[in-house]
Amino acid sequence: MDKCEFCEGVIKLRRVLARFRYNEYTIYIKNVPACVCNKCGELYYDAPIYKRLEKIAQQGESSKDDIFPTCSIKDGSSLNKNVQ
Repeated sequence: MDKCEFCEGVIKLRRVLARFRYNEYTIYIKNVPACVCNKCGELYYDAPIYKRLEKIAQQGESSKDDIFPTCSIKDGSSLNKNVQ
């Protein structure tokens, strides 16, 4: 069982509403697989998921007038299995 590096709480895989800051923009992305500490709520993202978040943010930045407030990750990546 993984432990949180900040509080030693238990880390569990969940789907979250991710708040992602990119340059001067903050976007919110629904349904993101993340490891979450059950004690302090700290979020940990797998590298492929973080890269997807960056790509989504870059696409939003390219059209500043059309930045979406929320979007969703729904594909069948390996992290999506057994996520509560």
